[in-house]
Amino acid sequence: MESYVNEFINYLAVERGLAQNTLESYGRDLRQFQTFLQNSQLDFLRNSNRDTILSYLNSLQLKGRAVSTISRNLAAIKSFYQYLVRERHIDKDPAVNLESPKLEKKLPKILAINEVEELLKQPNTFQPTGLRDKAMLELLYATGIRVSELISLNISDVNLDMGYIKCYGKGAKERIVPLGSIAAKCVQEYIAKGRSKLVRTYEEPSLFVNHHGNRLTRQGFWKIIKKYAMEANITKEITPHTLRHSFATHLLENGADLRSVQEMLGHADISTTQIYTHVTKNRLKEVYDKTHPRA
Repeated sequence: MESYVNEFINYLAVERGLAQNTLESYGRDLRQFQTFLQNSQLDFLRNSNRDTILSYLNSLQLKGRAVSTISRNLAAIKSFYQYLVRERHIDKDPAVNLESPKLEKKLPKILAINEVEELLKQPNTFQPTGLRDKAMLELLYATGIRVSELISLNISDVNLDMGYIKCYGKGAKERIVPLGSIAAKCVQEYIAKGRSKLVRTYEEPSLFVNHHGNRLTRQGFWKIIKKYAMEANITKEITPHTLRHSFATHLLENGADLRSVQEMLGHADISTTQIYTHVTKNRLKEVYDKTHPRA
């Protein structure tokens, strides 16, 4: 099965242009399914059927896996078997008509505007790493780009004179996102005073680099934002996407239209963006309940 999985992952990368994180998730999920089949002494080409797949999903449930994890596993298995049928490795798709478990919609956690401001104050801009961290946090809140897009930025993707950045989202889709004056100033200061002290070679294309002079990783950024959240006394759970969620919610709260926010976030489907309207409604109700004398 391993060779077929590798062939399938290569197809997703080359033909479908899926992001690296997605490819890794599909590969990991399919290899876990392979282990389950091997432990059950089943062959994925000859023995796999609807009941086998359901047994595997049930085993994930018994292990306490989240509904989202089970749903993602099923999506990987279904895509894999569809590929095997299309390539004529098997005649029938054993996963056909299997439905994903219904996901409970979780509203994204966001920071209030005063919490964002407190977070953005934390980096020590007298240090090269502080200039970098300040530029990253300001850039994230100013543009709403994903963390994977942030760390993938190269110097050539930033146009400070025109006030925009060019980034590549899911499926390597390019989009142009406007950059506010404060964020632009912070990025400019970082490039002029901080980055030159962190890079080891002038040929390095990455905009944001670590203390070794290499491109900063997602894990590296996560540690940075958690550190500053602690220093800002923010008790809410922080994730790498917290500033992205806050960006979208604050825009909608201040009158931005949904289509524009969708474009800036790089969502293919507007229904993905609509979740932020639920957040704003919840926040309005909270304000009403706290402030109206007859609430």
